[in-house]
Amino acid sequence: MGKSTKLSLAVAALILGTSLVACDDGKSGAEAAVQQLASAVSALDVGAVAFEGKDAAAANDQLHQVFAALDPQKPQVQAGGLTLDGDKATAPLNYTWKFGDAEWKYTVGASFKKSGDKWLTVWDPALLAPGLADSEIVTKGSQTPKRADILGAGDVPLVTYRPVVNVGIDKPQLGGADPADSAGKLAALVGVDPAAYVQQVKAAGEQAFVSAITLREEGRTISDQQIQAIPGARGIPASIPLAPSRTFARAVLGSVGEASAEQIEASEGKLAAGDVTGIGGLQQQYDEQLRGSDAVVIRAQRADLTREQIQSAGTDPRRVLFQVEPKPGTPLKTTLDPRLQALAESTLEGVKPASAIVALRPSTGAVLAAASGPGSNGYNTAMLGQYAPGSIFKMVDSLAMFRNGMTPDSTVQCTPTLNVEGRTFKNSEGYPETSLGAVTLRDAFAHSCNTAFISQRDSVTQGQLEAAATSMGVAVEAPRLGAEAFLGSVPGQAQGTEHAASMIGQGKVLLSPLAAAIMAGSVAKGAPVSVQLVLNPDAGAPAAGTTAGSTAPAAEPTATAMAEAPSTASDKPITAAEAASLADMMRAVVTSGHAGFLSSVPGAPVGAKTGTAEFGTENPPKTHAWIVAVHGDLAVAVFVEDGGLGATTSGPLLKQFLTAAG
Repeated sequence: MGKSTKLSLAVAALILGTSLVACDDGKSGAEAAVQQLASAVSALDVGAVAFEGKDAAAANDQLHQVFAALDPQKPQVQAGGLTLDGDKATAPLNYTWKFGDAEWKYTVGASFKKSGDKWLTVWDPALLAPGLADSEIVTKGSQTPKRADILGAGDVPLVTYRPVVNVGIDKPQLGGADPADSAGKLAALVGVDPAAYVQQVKAAGEQAFVSAITLREEGRTISDQQIQAIPGARGIPASIPLAPSRTFARAVLGSVGEASAEQIEASEGKLAAGDVTGIGGLQQQYDEQLRGSDAVVIRAQRADLTREQIQSAGTDPRRVLFQVEPKPGTPLKTTLDPRLQALAESTLEGVKPASAIVALRPSTGAVLAAASGPGSNGYNTAMLGQYAPGSIFKMVDSLAMFRNGMTPDSTVQCTPTLNVEGRTFKNSEGYPETSLGAVTLRDAFAHSCNTAFISQRDSVTQGQLEAAATSMGVAVEAPRLGAEAFLGSVPGQAQGTEHAASMIGQGKVLLSPLAAAIMAGSVAKGAPVSVQLVLNPDAGAPAAGTTAGSTAPAAEPTATAMAEAPSTASDKPITAAEAASLADMMRAVVTSGHAGFLSSVPGAPVGAKTGTAEFGTENPPKTHAWIVAVHGDLAVAVFVEDGGLGATTSGPLLKQFLTAAG
């Protein structure tokens, strides 16, 4: 390359460089300063921002003081377009704060000044909130609306605000009394752990009211006089959302209490410490609908303004920056019948193992009662239990047999035992010898002959069992239910002894008491029952459908059983004719079989099926006790875990319930 060429290139480079410098008006540096400020305020940390007129550490402290009342929320701050004027610049900052469902949006201006080759942010409290003065902070007030009721059939309030008394030690009222002595006496009076409560009282501040227990006003046995006889003890009247009794449908409805740390974290800012929320059951599932949304008011005020000054002022000395009115919750409507639910619970009150009674109306699918006994220890056995159903599953077998051409009058062989691939199956203890040999399917069903049904395993495939189950509305999804539930699991494939076990409701076949009631209800209706518990699930949070296996099974399910995913609704639902044949055989269970004790139940004739399901590894094995029945437009399932025989344990409970139900 010649010297003239090199010189030309050098001159060109010099001209280009000069041109680039001339075009650099400082905008890129100002834009970087704007973006740094927006990111820093979003993080509520401006310690690294260079300010004009304010030390960065002092600015950071002031920012924290201004927004302390909004903790733990942080704003999202986006910078707008920059306006450049020599060594000065301005840009809008667009703020978005989220408080639950409410959004506070505003725009403020930020100013910047170039100092040497660096752009500084001009400090002004007004870049944090509209019109904020140097001596002001931002405060947040909220008001929670009254929680909506949960309603039962006919819109009768199930959970509603009921009067209570909060009993505790009010430390300012102790006078010279010993706090520990008073706490111990009160704990003994109301029945809480004395040692723990004494520690609570001792650890609380001198102005604290330390609650010991909340008592229902209705029916309370501890009087105001007894409470007031203890120095410092007080009973403070209040009202909170409660069901008619402490146990009423608790596993289904859930309860209401202070949000846990886990719930607060999962709420994404909708819940804070001290907030009241749903705990378990429908209260938690539909919390958003029932709770509504809080009123929110954001104010600017002098940092040194006291509560007393605010209350004594003629006009409020604070400025409202943002306000949202409270939105009341929407009542949750359910199909639960208060009388039948209470009756089911009282029927189970003396049963020690886990137990359940489910009652539904076949014509509509309405769940009228879903009671879990005291032995369930708060678990929703009625709707979520996963248990081998035993002989009540012979209703499914029978439907599959009908579809293969059999009728209630068809002949089957009932033998004392039956060997399948080295495993011996037998009938229940005390099986009548008069019903052995060649008997009608009706008679085998009425006396629950295991061997007769297992003998049909070669003509009834496992796939046909699954199809018959879904035809009766079990082992399927329940899109109308509106609550978490397990509606059963019937494997579509099984061979040998597993298939034989399926024929008598064992193996991997699982049902919940709710599913058992659906199965009986489909017979009464002459079509699959589509159950419904929640009538307005779309008024708030999305309703959960049935998801088999999504909830932990109840204690000690069948050892070899594993719940499978629910199937979709059958494309071949049970017909009225098939249901009539099953109803014929269920009636025979009462007129000539194991459930003769139901013949005295007043009203419409009762049809039933008993069931006893083995579980565990003991020898002899433990058994679950089942019985299902139809009585007019009522279908009922009764279950007792580790309860022995269905006819002798669950049967009397069913009779008691049906007789009282009327």
